Amino acid sequence: MPPLLRATPRQRAFQAFPAARSGVSVTRLGYCRFASSSQKSVHGTTTSRRTCTPSVNRQRSALISSSLSWNIQQKWSSTVAIDPKMYTTSFAFFEALWDAGVTHVFVNLGSDHPSIIEAMVKGAREKKGQFPRIITCPNEMVAMSMADGYARLTNKPQAVIVHVDVGTQGLGAAVHNASAGRAPILVFAGISPITQEGELRGSRTEFIHWIQDVPDQKQIVAQYCRYSAELKTGVNVKQMVNRALQFAKSAPQGPVYLCGSREVMEQEIEPYNIQQDEWDPVELGGLPGSAVSKIAEALASAERPLLITGYAGRNPDMPAKLVELANTVKGLRVLDTGGSDMCFPADHPAWLGLRYGNEEAIQTADTIIVLDCDVPWIPTQCKPRSDAKIFHIDVDPLKQVMPLFYIKAQARYRADAMASVDQILAALQSDESLRAKLAGRASEQRWTALQTSYRERIDGIASRARPLDNGEFGTGHLCSKLRELCPEDTIWAVEAVTNTLFVHDNIQPTKPGQWINCGGGGLGWSGGGALGVKLASDHEAKLQGHEHGKFVVQIVGDGSFLFSVPGSVYWIAKRYNIPILTIVLNNKGWNAPRRSLLLVHPDGLGAGATNDDIHIAFNPSPDYAGIAKAAAGGDVFAERVDQAADLVDVLKRAIQAVQNGQTAVVDCKVASGC
Repeated sequence: MPPLLRATPRQRAFQAFPAARSGVSVTRLGYCRFASSSQKSVHGTTTSRRTCTPSVNRQRSALISSSLSWNIQQKWSSTVAIDPKMYTTSFAFFEALWDAGVTHVFVNLGSDHPSIIEAMVKGAREKKGQFPRIITCPNEMVAMSMADGYARLTNKPQAVIVHVDVGTQGLGAAVHNASAGRAPILVFAGISPITQEGELRGSRTEFIHWIQDVPDQKQIVAQYCRYSAELKTGVNVKQMVNRALQFAKSAPQGPVYLCGSREVMEQEIEPYNIQQDEWDPVELGGLPGSAVSKIAEALASAERPLLITGYAGRNPDMPAKLVELANTVKGLRVLDTGGSDMCFPADHPAWLGLRYGNEEAIQTADTIIVLDCDVPWIPTQCKPRSDAKIFHIDVDPLKQVMPLFYIKAQARYRADAMASVDQILAALQSDESLRAKLAGRASEQRWTALQTSYRERIDGIASRARPLDNGEFGTGHLCSKLRELCPEDTIWAVEAVTNTLFVHDNIQPTKPGQWINCGGGGLGWSGGGALGVKLASDHEAKLQGHEHGKFVVQIVGDGSFLFSVPGSVYWIAKRYNIPILTIVLNNKGWNAPRRSLLLVHPDGLGAGATNDDIHIAFNPSPDYAGIAKAAAGGDVFAERVDQAADLVDVLKRAIQAVQNGQTAVVDCKVASGC
């Protein structure tokens, strides 16, 4: 390495300009350098006594004119000439991401990222095909929501880079969603430079570096993260990245946060590699033997068995495994209370659909298995009968990030869901006494009753999804038509809030990974989330030799659409050619606050008030499709529909537009309650 690059910035100035060695130091004044007499500090470094005499000015002119590069690039004492072969912490950071399987980095760059930008350019030039793809996101929440959607579909962590404290705050509700939704994401942010007089490359050079210096930046998001840390040196950056990703990928998965100063990220280090296979996530085991016997016996003996889940479908093999369990324990019903993933197919008689902790089957079941689920029931609305046998199997049965959580249960087990169900199935299928119970007449009667109730449920859903007599339509009818018209393997990215149950009932997902709902309560997820899902689907398809991935539909409430920062979402969709179909459920406001109000004050003053009176109405109604079209420079299929007679034609044209590579946004005026 040339001496100039091995030395400190101040030493490099002396090496590059011999004239500076004769007792003259180089520092800054305004936007230029000036020369002054120098003295040694107590630390042995050169400090400046700022004077500006004619003689000094001549020395300054000589120094500046001695190098064109110095004149152009070196305005500040914290900057030096850059060798294109230089290997920095930032470049090693990107190498670590790529080696760990991170293929996309969603960025919103700022003053803390000079070395990050240098590394990105270097990577694009020198490591094409072995460097993460960079996606520019004009808004931080959209960036993290894209990483969330990508990770949720593929189970592969992705990365987000944001700008110091303000960019970290800009992530907003997306951090909550990733945490609650168990999405593995690595977030990196710079921190304000830790030196201010040019002691190190990356030292403070801008006014804002003082304003954005906060006591502990990582605490902004630490309570939502599985791990948070500051990078304090470049020599172990790859180990730190992989340690963070171990937390992100270990159950319960979730976001992690790293930050580092400009000086640390600018640090030159020797190139190095680590053994990637030594950094796998922690694996959970199955149930203890006694638990398997106890649970298998309870299921085989139950008259009204019920399994409640929320996240089990994150493993794409789990829906089929639950089907096998339902076919073995005839009469077992499966309820999805989280809606985060497609956990159980809608074409099986055991399907109870998606309900948020309020379902009659919870109150009547005599044996309940709670499997990877955060909120199996809401006690003030619905709870199990007092003699029900309840077993809780979860990667985090204590819900360690929830200050208040408990359910009545005979036993709780920290275990992997797939391994646990495998064990229970093996016991049910191998134990003669249990097989006898499962093959009895009572079991067959339960199976017949289950099929009858399933047909009634499906018929009831279809009946409620008919258009209204005045020609309008509800969310149920809209989604039944979407299911008919969209490709069979469509991926649904859903953020429908109060309309979610109508959406799920009528979409009736049957394929693993087909349904991805917002993991938490931070509205605005689905814009970036749907883009991330589509980006992931396309990328995975190309790896397998296909031209395109699956068709992706975002179904979003009008209020959530505004939260999603559509100006950023549809610019990204156009910039990176990520075509999706967005369906806006336009019910002219936020209905969730009214629902919450009525649950607490059913006869209160607000019960009879209008939406305008309680400040949840959108009057006038925004042009949602027009907003998207403007953000994409006019290149969006944009339509509005409010009559059932026009719906099919509009949807067909929108679907065709997306299949032709153009994003489509359809603003659908929907009636409430159906």
